[in-house]
Amino acid sequence: MGDELYLEDFRPGMKIQSLRSYQVTVEEIKEFAAKYDPQPFHLDEAAAEKSFFKGLAASGWMTAAIAMRLRVESLTVAGGMVGAGVEEIRFTQPVRPGDWLHTETEIFSARRSVSRPELGVVKSSTLVFNQRDEVVMRSVVSFIAPVKNP
Repeated sequence: MGDELYLEDFRPGMKIQSLRSYQVTVEEIKEFAAKYDPQPFHLDEAAAEKSFFKGLAASGWMTAAIAMRLRVESLTVAGGMVGAGVEEIRFTQPVRPGDWLHTETEIFSARRSVSRPELGVVKSSTLVFNQRDEVVMRSVVSFIAPVKNP
């Protein structure tokens, strides 16, 4: 989108595609897991083969972080994308080494804050897809957007 977006720019039904895809690497999966989610199926191929995932899989939290990166790059909220809450997050397919992820965000609603009329709350849903267009994660989140002309 490029330009900074204000509350008035968000309309229900509006869809925003990520500007690019992001490739997940073995090294990044292991590095993230070692630091934040040190479970065998994220760290060791042999252990992962015997796990629920039947192979190395990225942490769901890594997938969420990548989704955030792609959202911020493609949806430039004036003043930054400040989170107001997560209503739902679901990890629907494992993310594997070599997967290419991209996102689609749909705006559900945009309303002005009663207590802070210079701000608004935007509710959105984001789907994260792999290169086969399989949904690997979905979330429903709200974020703050400033009012252009308070």
